[in-house]
Amino acid sequence: MVHQLQLTITDLVVLIHDTHHPITGYLYYEQQRAPPSCARNISGATRAPKFLRYFERVLAKSGGPYLLGRRLSYVDLSLFQIVEGLRYAFPKRMKRMEKSIPRVVALHGRVASARASRPISPRSGAFRSASGGIYRYFKELDG
Repeated sequence: MVHQLQLTITDLVVLIHDTHHPITGYLYYEQQRAPPSCARNISGATRAPKFLRYFERVLAKSGGPYLLGRRLSYVDLSLFQIVEGLRYAFPKRMKRMEKSIPRVVALHGRVASARASRPISPRSGAFRSASGGIYRYFKELDG
């Protein structure tokens, strides 16, 4: 079950990536934003919220505060990163979306609290648009 959830998160990561690379990963965002993109509209408007609502249902059925119940697992950490990254890349959309996923938001808070009590690796950097990472903020995509 944990592997299945992690693979679902991997699908969501690809979707997030494709919001700023809707045509191909071989072109820069700036080279792809001129044509209207079906991928950009679908991923931002319908698909990402569906993934998050799926995890909301998993949490509702888990019988505990985490995706697998009472124990924190790597998939909880991955979902934490998804929420953290989406808040960075799409702050307006996430603010609206979070009302419909209170369990996912609460999980994010629990993982953040657990992380606060542990040292963070110096290799763990903040999200930066210049870094070319998966989570990049483009004002025009945060409608």
